[in-house]
Amino acid sequence: MFKNFKNRLKSQKGMSGVLVALLLVIVGVGLVAGVQTFMQNSSTAIQGSATTAITAATTAAAQ
Repeated sequence: MFKNFKNRLKSQKGMSGVLVALLLVIVGVGLVAGVQTFMQNSSTAIQGSATTAITAATTAAAQ
């Protein structure tokens, strides 16, 4: 993967193409990191809600 990226950078004409390629890489990494953070936070929130619901159900069933 890195080899293909390196070859693509070498084939670019001028600095404009190199800057665009680097910008695309930065945007891609940012998107992956953002989605991972969002999914992790959502998972934590869902687990908290499930724990609360289970506790409420078992308390109601015990009474």
